[in-house]
Order: sequence, then structure tokens, then C-alpha cells
Amino acid sequence: MNSRVSELADRRPTPLEDLRVVEISDRLAGSYCGKLLADAGASVRKMEPPQGDPLRRYSATCSPLPDGTRGPASPLFCYLNAGKSSLSLAPDSERYRAELAAADVVVVTAGRAQAAALGVDPQRMLEQSPQAVVVTISDFGWTGPYTDRAATEFTLQAWSGCTGFRGDPAGPPISIGGDLGEYMGGVYAAFGALAVWRRVERGGPGEHLDLSMLEAITAMQSSEWLHSQLLQVPAVRRTLEVPSIVPAKDGYVGITMVTGQQWLDFAAMVECPQFEEIPQLRFQIGRWEYRDFIYEKIGPWMAERTVAEIVELGQLFRLPIAPLGNGATVRDMEYMTQRGVFITNPAGFHQPRPPWLMSRCAPAPVRQTPAVGGGNDEPVWPAKESKPATAAPGLPLDGVRIVDLTAFWAGPAATHLLAAFGADVIKVESIQRPDGIRYSGGMRTDVDDWWEYGWVFHAMNTNKRSVTLDLGSAEGRGLFRTLVADADVVIENFSPRVLDHFGLTADVLLQVNPSLLVVRMPAFGLDGPWRERVGFAPTMEQIGGLTWVTGLPEAPPVTPRGACDPLAGVHAAFAVLAALNYAERTGTGQQVELPMLETVLNTTAIQPIEAEVYGKTLGRRGNRGHGGALQNIYRCAGADDWIAVSICSDTQWTALVGLVGLLPLTDSELATVDGRQRRADEIDRRLQDWFAGQPLEATVERLARAGVPVAPVVSPSLVTENAQLRERGFLESLNHPRTGAGLYPTPPFALLAGQREWLRRPPPLLGEHNGEVLRDQCGLTEDDLVNLTAGGVIGTRPVGL
Repeated sequence: MNSRVSELADRRPTPLEDLRVVEISDRLAGSYCGKLLADAGASVRKMEPPQGDPLRRYSATCSPLPDGTRGPASPLFCYLNAGKSSLSLAPDSERYRAELAAADVVVVTAGRAQAAALGVDPQRMLEQSPQAVVVTISDFGWTGPYTDRAATEFTLQAWSGCTGFRGDPAGPPISIGGDLGEYMGGVYAAFGALAVWRRVERGGPGEHLDLSMLEAITAMQSSEWLHSQLLQVPAVRRTLEVPSIVPAKDGYVGITMVTGQQWLDFAAMVECPQFEEIPQLRFQIGRWEYRDFIYEKIGPWMAERTVAEIVELGQLFRLPIAPLGNGATVRDMEYMTQRGVFITNPAGFHQPRPPWLMSRCAPAPVRQTPAVGGGNDEPVWPAKESKPATAAPGLPLDGVRIVDLTAFWAGPAATHLLAAFGADVIKVESIQRPDGIRYSGGMRTDVDDWWEYGWVFHAMNTNKRSVTLDLGSAEGRGLFRTLVADADVVIENFSPRVLDHFGLTADVLLQVNPSLLVVRMPAFGLDGPWRERVGFAPTMEQIGGLTWVTGLPEAPPVTPRGACDPLAGVHAAFAVLAALNYAERTGTGQQVELPMLETVLNTTAIQPIEAEVYGKTLGRRGNRGHGGALQNIYRCAGADDWIAVSICSDTQWTALVGLVGLLPLTDSELATVDGRQRRADEIDRRLQDWFAGQPLEATVERLARAGVPVAPVVSPSLVTENAQLRERGFLESLNHPRTGAGLYPTPPFALLAGQREWLRRPPPLLGEHNGEVLRDQCGLTEDDLVNLTAGGVIGTRPVGL
């Protein structure tokens, strides 16, 4: 970006205005929540103890940091907290209480008991200030049988099913590297805060938003329990995508194929016509049985070509094929340099910019990182003016109308969340091209309407209404513009050329409705060198470095398997609310761009940052993790039973050793974190021997009672049996007109005050609401509907079926 453009961008307003946030956090999720709000224009005051947030001393590569709280903070802390104020106040002090009372939003990462010690009592705060918004982030949430258990990102992944379906069955399950779940929890918290704040600004009540990290991480898996039910298949077991990460002449290349057509195009690219003759290979789920055959055929072809050559050829075939990025390489990729993705942090390194770009608004500039207590002399925020409620409680997004053109997983994840919070979402498909996730990954052959059984479609499209419009026809485009004229938001995640082809660009739509938000979620941005590239979430995981740190050190990297789809979706939902705040304040709409790759880069930022600062590149450590934690997955006595264990403190180590009862693990060197890290291999061998003779479920309960973070590694198909998720109501029952009763995922928050359920209607049938929507919002008659059906502009069955 040249200096003139940068200067103009800096003059644009931030989307948020006058939002005051107090952040009390000792974990990534809370800091990332505060960063997202600060980037969008909020004033964030971070409460820290005298010794500071532990993240001030954290390095994923275990690089040494200067001693003392007054020394430079870690690069990660600077990335997450630049521009915030730091206050170091006693929780029982008058100033501390005044800051909490004056804030619009309070974010705290603590369970009920810890929050009380920090002076945070949501119920009392709401009694004193009914407009308060209090967001609590805790491992399991504030209710349920597991609420007081110790946990880490690592054990929560195991509980959620995210770990249980990844890895070669001949080896252990593989967790996702890089603390992705913490970032997922942080963006959910930021979204929830803005949603309730919107209701407060419109005269409604505040709220305690009780966020469960287990539920946020469970949202990173693709609702495999619905896969088992709807396609009538057994619980999914762990596998790897085939093909996925493949050696080329000079490195690894990442391959992702979601649709059957992509498989056929891949077969043509690698010159293997035999691939076209086996029907099972058109679905990812069918390729595992043929993995040796596939790799035998493509191995020599890949080995003869460089990564760059394969990626370039893949683009000619419109295939999601990508180079693998890591901390040492990602910042210098063509996309990053030409799009100006990395910006300067005053602490002396480069970091990814916020993952949204708005045509009328800009992020807040990156400012200095505060010293501990550096804001203690700042004046207390003026007390909030108490306003009488002028609106019914309702859902926070009641009255927001969204026209949803999204497909597959990332875009629908955004509108799934917006719809659950009350937005009226009209999903627009066509009978010429229904949402591809309705049948990607497998389909029923024993039913006539097999397109109504897609499990990811079911999970991500509750609470929505469906219309079909052929946007290739003049009539379809005209009806679409009529819907847009009365909408607040249009959102899509096509490749950029699709809306260009239909003549429905942001400029055109903003002429129809000047206050509209046109939200676009391209894989690689609306301009730049990769604009025309095809990509899905695994592609972004491969480029952004997440794949590089996932897997066993002696084996190729392992793709996290799409977890960045919902990550991108929740970021988009957050950006919608930030831009909606600006639109409702000013009456001015705008284009909002959210490249999926840039949402991933914001969550893997520590890799290029520590590579730049310390010259160290994070790699794969299997299930050992980074940053000094002692953790791993061990096999138990049952058939393919595995247990995830994480040790974060000396107390937890002592408890584990006491239960295991192995005297060689009690010597003094192992009483320290550094000592345990030096002897991690020895510890693993002894723990492997012990766990191999223990039953899984009983051992999980014994360790949990002793305060050790622990979890069984479960299949994602079986999380419906999780007592905590059931008690919290994360899974709600809906009755679908074709598939019957099923359990559907909800947002990762406890129900709001007075709320009975998150999910109000099942996922829609294709075109189910054509009559309802087109009559009510477009003024069509029954004769009009008949004529449009006859002309193929609308319909309820895909063309040709």
C-alpha cells in the first residue's frame, strides 16, 4: 500500500465508536477478544495483577525473555494487546469497581469461583446496571457437571471430537497445533459482546454471556454425529485425507478436494484415468480404502515437479492446491507482500493486519503495548448514564434482515450464528446450483431427495428460510435486487468473479440500498495475485502455517481438516456486527471483505512473529504441544482407547505422580517445568507403560478428581454422549420434515435470560420458503410463482432430477 493510500485509510473512522471494554484475562481467548474489539475502535482497559498477565512471559518456541515485569513483553503479548491500556488494581478497590461499573462490556476468563475473587459477579452487576454486558469465558461454562474440572486447549480438543478423527489408525490420534480453539473462543466472545451491546444501544437489557470453551472448540468439528445419523453410517474413525500433504520435488504440497468434479479434474491433471473408473473415489470418505493405490499412482508424478509447478498447474484445473507455509516463509509469500497483509507493530516486528477490510471504515492503528499498570493514572471512565428500558428483551439481532448467498461451511457458519441471535436470514440457492455442501462428502442412494441429507448443511443452516433464484436470469436478478432493497446485509463467499459475472457487485447493490452491508468472503481477497485461486479451509490451513505445526515430527504435516471454516465464519459474523453498528449510526452502508486466508493468519501470527524476532521456526511436536506444556496422548487398555493428559503446574504434576505411583518420577529435577521438559521422553515412556494397563473411563475420572486436565479421545460422532454438552444444552433437538428428529449444534453460550432455545426452526428444504418470501417481500402472486417455476427461475428440486 503506498503512503498516500495509507494516509487516506488512516483518516477513515473505525466501525465502532464509544464502546468501553474492561478485559480481565489470563488466557489467549480473552486477549484475542479484546484485540478484536480494540481493532474495531473500542477502548479496552486490561486489568492485570502486579506480576502481569502470564502471556507477557510466554514464548511458543521457549525463547528466553528478559526477567521482571518491567522488561519488554513477549511478542505474542504485544500482538494481542497493542493499543490497550493496562491497569493494575486490587479487585476490592474502589477504582477497580468504578472501572467495571463504567464499562459497556466486561470480559473475564474465569469460572464462577475465580470470577468472584476477581470482583466479577454478573448477577449483581446486572442488578446495579441493567445495561451491563458481561462475557465470561471458561473451559466448560458456569453450569454442568464438569464446570469445576481442570482443562486445557489440548484436553478440550479431545473431549470435542476434534482430535479423535485425525491421524493414521496405526498411530495415535493427532490434535490440532497452534491453540486454534483459544482464538475460536475469543472471536465468539467478541461477537457475543457486540450482539448484546447492540440490543442495549437500542433500549434493551444487558446480559451475562456464559461462553464455554468446550462448546466453541466442538464447533470446529463438522457435526459428525449428524453425518452418522443422516447418511446411516457408523461413527467416524480417524483417518487422513487422501491425498492431502504430498511430497513434491522440493517440498510438500497441500491438496484438497471437496467435490466429485474436483476429483475428476485432479485425475486428469495427474494423468491417471484409472481414478475416474472407481466411483468411491469421488468422495473423500471413500478414498481411505484406496490410499496405497492412490499414492502409488501419484507419487512419481509429484516427485518430478516442484511445489510451484504443481500449484500453478492446479490453478489451471481450478483445484485447491497450495504450498505449505510456516513461520519462516509465510510473510514473504506473493499474496502477503502484494496485498500488504503484514504491518508493523511498534515493538519491532511485523504482524497480520485485522482480517477485515471495509470500504468506509478502517481498523484502529497499531499502538504501543502498555506496561503493567501503565494506565493507572488515567482518569476513571465517567459513570454510565442509567437508561430505562425502552425495548422488549428479545434476541439481540431481532429486526436484522440478511440475504445469504453463502455455501459450503465458512459462510453458512457466519449466518448460522447471526440467525441464532435473532437475525432473519433468507438463504438464496438455485436449482441450477444448490449449496454444494448438501451432497459433498457422501450421499444417500436409497432416497429420492438425497440433497436434503447433507450433515454440514443441516448443522449450519438452522433458523434460516430458503428461496431458490436463478441469478443467471433477468427475472432472478430482479427478484434478488428486490430482496436486497429491504435487507441490512448481503453476504456471499463465492470466488470474486461470480458476482462480477451476474452484475451484482457491491457498487450495484449499494445503489439499490445505500445503507446495505455487502459482506464478501473470498478465499484470497477481491484483488491481488491470488484473486482467481480456488481454496477451501484446508487450503488456508496449509498456507497459513496451521498444517505445518500439526502432526508427528517424523511424518508429513497433517491438515487440521476444515476447522478454519467456522473460524472464518465467526470472524465474518463479528465484522458484520461492527459494520452494522456504523451503518445504523450513520445510515451508510459499505463493502466488507473477509479473505478466509487472513482470518487464519491472525490465529497463526505467533509463527511468523517468533520466526522474525527469535529466528526460530515452530514445527511439529505430535501431541507434545509448544510453549513448555507437558502433554501427550496415551493408549489405554481398551481396544483403540486413548487418553489426553496435560500438566500445567507443579500441583498438577504432583497429583499425577501420586496417582501413577511411580517412584522414579518423584526426583527433585522433575519438580520444575524446565526439568520436566528436559526429561519429557523419559516421562512419556513411563506414562505409556502405566496407561497401557488402565481402563479409559475410570482413569479419566480418577485424574479429573485429582485436578489433572484430562479427557478421553472420542470420535466426533459420539460427542452427543458428553454429559457436559447435554447438561448445558449445546445440542438441541429439531424435527426435520425429511430426516426426522436430530441433535443440532447451537452457539457456545448458555441460554440468554428468558430464552427457551437457540434453534427455532430446522434447516430448510431446497426452496421451501419460495412462496412465503417472494409473496411477502417481492409482492408476487400465485400465478407469478407458477410461471417462475415453469421457467426454472425458482423450484424445489435440482435441475435434471
